[in-house]
Amino acid sequence: MESESKLWYSLLHPVLMVVGVTVIPIMVQKYQSPVRVYKHPFELVMAAYERRFPTCHLIPMFVASDVVNEETSEDESTHRIERRCALDVDAPRLLKRIAGVDYVYFIQKNTLNRKERTLHIESHNETFSNRVIIHETCCYSVHPENEDWTCFEQTASLDIKSFFGFESTVEKIAMKQYASSINKGKEIIEYYLRELEEEGITRVPRWTPSSLSLPPPRPTSLSTSPPDLPKLVVTPAVSIPLPANARDDNSEDAKQDSSVLQADSLTEILAGTPEDKLDADYIKRYLGDLTPMQESCLIRLRKWLQETHKGKIPKDEHILRFLRARDFNMDKAREILCQSLTWRKQHQVDYLLETWSSPQVLQDYYTGGWHHHDRDGRPLYILRLGQMDTKGLVRALGEESLLRHVLSINEEGLRRCEENTKVFGRPISCWTCLVDLEGLNMRHLWRPGVKALLRIIEVVEANYPETLGRLLILRAPRVFPVLWTLVSPFIDENTRKKFLIYAGNDYQGPGGLVDYIDKEIIPDFLGGECMCEVPEGGLVPKSMYRTAEELENEDVRLWTETIYQSASIFKGAPHELLIEIIDASSVITWDFDVCKGDVVFNIYHSKRAPQPPRKDPLGAHGITSPGGNNVQLIDKSWTLGQDYSMVESPLTCKEGESVQGSHITRWPGFYILQWKFHNMPACSATNLPRVDDVLATLQVSSHKCKVMYYTEVLGSEDFRGSMTSLESSHSGFSQLSAATTSSSQSQSSSMISR
Repeated sequence: MESESKLWYSLLHPVLMVVGVTVIPIMVQKYQSPVRVYKHPFELVMAAYERRFPTCHLIPMFVASDVVNEETSEDESTHRIERRCALDVDAPRLLKRIAGVDYVYFIQKNTLNRKERTLHIESHNETFSNRVIIHETCCYSVHPENEDWTCFEQTASLDIKSFFGFESTVEKIAMKQYASSINKGKEIIEYYLRELEEEGITRVPRWTPSSLSLPPPRPTSLSTSPPDLPKLVVTPAVSIPLPANARDDNSEDAKQDSSVLQADSLTEILAGTPEDKLDADYIKRYLGDLTPMQESCLIRLRKWLQETHKGKIPKDEHILRFLRARDFNMDKAREILCQSLTWRKQHQVDYLLETWSSPQVLQDYYTGGWHHHDRDGRPLYILRLGQMDTKGLVRALGEESLLRHVLSINEEGLRRCEENTKVFGRPISCWTCLVDLEGLNMRHLWRPGVKALLRIIEVVEANYPETLGRLLILRAPRVFPVLWTLVSPFIDENTRKKFLIYAGNDYQGPGGLVDYIDKEIIPDFLGGECMCEVPEGGLVPKSMYRTAEELENEDVRLWTETIYQSASIFKGAPHELLIEIIDASSVITWDFDVCKGDVVFNIYHSKRAPQPPRKDPLGAHGITSPGGNNVQLIDKSWTLGQDYSMVESPLTCKEGESVQGSHITRWPGFYILQWKFHNMPACSATNLPRVDDVLATLQVSSHKCKVMYYTEVLGSEDFRGSMTSLESSHSGFSQLSAATTSSSQSQSSSMISR
């Protein structure tokens, strides 16, 4: 009967999902730790680790453990031990009664390799293993750059299939318990290290083939079934004492330590981080205090970018901003980050500070500029909006020039945050903006000016999330509520929470400006004594106004200075690009980003020219393709192997990936680069459709993909790319990754000939 019900469930599950019938949720949580470093030799750390068994008073829920199996190699270099551990999980009594258990049992398998100086730990739950799957792996190893230090990493996954209808509750309890144990794990090892030191044990000899000093191994247990663990009284929580030299963060010694830390170079702090992995101390120093789960999200998203954008990836601070903007929801953060990276690449934003020079009219009449920093060390930007002639600037420069100027301000803000992080010795990831509204009136509500402002806000919100730490709005006049009503819907809710608005001279009293900015740097026009270099503004002379046609041409030139083209790909309608080769030894290079959907990239060769390109109206699909073209060249009457041939193996590219590559042409003629819709293969084990396939058939948008591409043909003697295999590879592109603080290895050359 049970097997029959499972069969019906497997048959109906895809249909139930489509029609909206509630089914048992499948929740999977993953965790990846940063690299945690103990500045002690591996052997000493192992001695401290062993003191956690058979039970540990520092971990109240770890009540007992028994050795199930144990074996040691002949030379005693390898020691394997399997334990059955009992945990008293902090769960509601009602839930325990429903589940019918008092303790949760785990199986832990440890493999200590004294020769290689590694300890691999693998554990999984024994209790409720048919309903909940918990799997954890940990590794202690020697620091690659310092053999007297020890590194620790761990990964874990939680997959809740079903739990009596309490799946969400169990998930929350499990994640809470796990986060707590992670937080305490390093402290426990350090506690036992101090205990060893107090006992006079500061060194444990390393293993050698002739070593006879090691204790004899315990006899291997021959029991085939795990013994019943005693139900012990749960030990009350014990606070872990700090070492004698621990200091309060506000003490003078702590401040001195901070100044010493400022002197440490980035490479010294990160020296030898294994395989370009994030170090826990680095995260705390340069990114801030993150919860274990937040650290995990950062590391996992960073790893995904490394796999899909091999080479350069954005700096960790930038990735973290997008995670914070989506409350550490991995999927949402990944989506907006990939969109932003594509936008940066398409519009050459990475080179903005190098290539953009403000027109003279902006230098004279744009009333904004950087001014010292606030009390928290954040860069301070001052904008005298009330003194700005927004209508004059829009008429003289156009919307796009103003947008580029604002983008350059944001890029400069990112750079200043990095500098202040090094100067102040603590993470500074955002800046403070002070907006003075004295002089704001109805002329600032000129419709084209408001439209330009809303467009700027929209672009900044999408590509610079969590960069504004605080916005101080001073001397707000009566007309301000009207402007705020127009603008506020376009501002993210989290950003709006950072706004502090003062009317009249309210900013001068308690809770005002002096709470956020040192009195010594308050600008003179706000009653302070500090001279501020922000232009005073004034009306832009009408002689500088330009016609609508001139502004339109200028706007087009600014935003079409990209070497990339975009194309839409539909199911049954690939996008194809023709390249004619005269010299057989030429090199075709390409660089494209998959903005939406999954595509298959092919290269074909033909001796005869295809018919003139035809744009597929896609009438059969009833779909249009705004914002991207769709050109087809290969005639449907052509036969592969006769009329044309494939010269590269097909390359499947996933959404969000950036691909670069090249091909040396062997023959003259016509080469066709093709981007084709990727059809998901049907499951080979069953004829039943997958849930994703069923959903896809109901979504017209799932049949559309979009790519942004650039190609160039080079003579072989001119080819100086770093590709040695001349095959496609996934590569990064953003200068946001230049001198990435977490890696000195992220250095790849662009395939684009500039």
